Amino acid sequence: MTDAFVVATAYGPLSVWTAIVAVGVATYLVRLSFIYLFGRIDAVPPAVTRALRYVPAAVLAALVVPSIVSVEPTVVGTLTADRLLAGAAATIVAWRTGDVTATIVVGLVALWLVRFVVPV
Repeated sequence: MTDAFVVATAYGPLSVWTAIVAVGVATYLVRLSFIYLFGRIDAVPPAVTRALRYVPAAVLAALVVPSIVSVEPTVVGTLTADRLLAGAAATIVAWRTGDVTATIVVGLVALWLVRFVVPV
């Protein structure tokens, strides 16, 4: 390992490892709590089932939106950012076709076209 991968910190090794173990245990307990909870109840209430249907879309949006939306100095600059336009094209394709491959291909082609072909 070279020094390029070493991050200096004011905390000692014991503090860092304690934090890593504490976060790992907390993450495990959160996941275990849902497994335990759903193992103890016989049926999931319909309202919870309906709400859980939207979790994948919400997680996907939370992961994708920050990577395609960038705040520019002007509103026009923000709305005409290459990644936002490509994301809009991909969203339309996803909405109309429901095809993941077509969505990815159209999004990438749109990004390349907007970035390299369309003069800004």
